[in-house]
Amino acid sequence: DRRRDSPAAGSPIQPIIKDVGEVYSRLLDHRPVIQGEIRYFVKEFEEKRGLRELRVLENLKNTIFETNERVLPKCEQAMQDNLSETFRRLQAANAMIHRLQERELEARKLQADKMMAREEKCIAHWEEFMKEQQDKRTEVDEEHRKAMERLKEQYSEMEKELAKYVSF
Repeated sequence: DRRRDSPAAGSPIQPIIKDVGEVYSRLLDHRPVIQGEIRYFVKEFEEKRGLRELRVLENLKNTIFETNERVLPKCEQAMQDNLSETFRRLQAANAMIHRLQERELEARKLQADKMMAREEKCIAHWEEFMKEQQDKRTEVDEEHRKAMERLKEQYSEMEKELAKYVSF
């Protein structure tokens, strides 16, 4: 039955199939070559590199441990000390700025009050000046009116005088 299932069994094709299988395994089946390269790489890596990575990792672990245990607490303490000093200085600077702002505000208020007083004084002076001008105008108008009356009287007398001479 087996010979019937396999067409190459006991036939002259069998050596050809065997040769094709060998050609296939040599040309197209790369598993043995890749496995050999992997073994070679692992062997070379272990021999040449040795425990270098382990030492590097151990040094790195020691550095991290030292940083966590010694350097970091020192940095935190220095930062706390400096931050508290900086915060104190900032509060002092803030208080000084606040006082300066209050002084400036008071100075501006004082200057505004002085300006308002000067303005009121100028307004009062102007009103007094205008009142004096009005009084002088009234006085000049009165003098003008009196002068006009005198001139009218003088001209009416002159007309009377002239009327005397015209009658001749």
